[in-house]
Amino acid sequence: MSSELRELGAHIAQKRPDCVLDHSVAFGELNVDVALANIVALVDFLKTDSACKFSTLVDITAVDHPGREKRFDVVYHFLSMYQNKRIRLRVAVDLDEMVPSLVDVHTSANWFEREVFDMFGIIFTGHPDLRRILTDYGFRGHPLRKDFPTTGFTEVRYDEAEKRVVYEPVTLVQEYRQFDFLSPWEGAKYVLPGDDKAEAN
Repeated sequence: MSSELRELGAHIAQKRPDCVLDHSVAFGELNVDVALANIVALVDFLKTDSACKFSTLVDITAVDHPGREKRFDVVYHFLSMYQNKRIRLRVAVDLDEMVPSLVDVHTSANWFEREVFDMFGIIFTGHPDLRRILTDYGFRGHPLRKDFPTTGFTEVRYDEAEKRVVYEPVTLVQEYRQFDFLSPWEGAKYVLPGDDKAEAN
């Protein structure tokens, strides 16, 4: 199978050298690094070429690499039910760069691209309705970026006195900072309740 995928990778690189930067096989899937400007052209080629027929867009996601020059990888997964093969495309994107939308080639890209925009803040040009899809109206930030605080910026609660939902800045109470020192994950040097029985055996 891996030899077939390598041959397919070589075929794609030969037919579309303007799009393919690199290709390899890992975990039974073909991985192709794609030039940002040519992602739509390559996806269209993969869908229509008789040796490929990657007609099903499975997912679009992203990976955040804060220390890297091109901070994000936008990752596309496709399936060819005709060839029984999978392919993964990766596009390196800088913080201020925009990615061409695939909606004209795969209409199913619509919600996937909205999710990537919502979670990572990556903008897709040519998207018909690019707005948040998972977070609330007025939400600040992008939760899957590695510099996003785990507590978020806003706390949402129902106020019984006001009989409505209230949005407030996050405040960490002192109880939040305390730890359970009986937890074995803290590397306790003492015998935990029940462990004395195990040592006796």
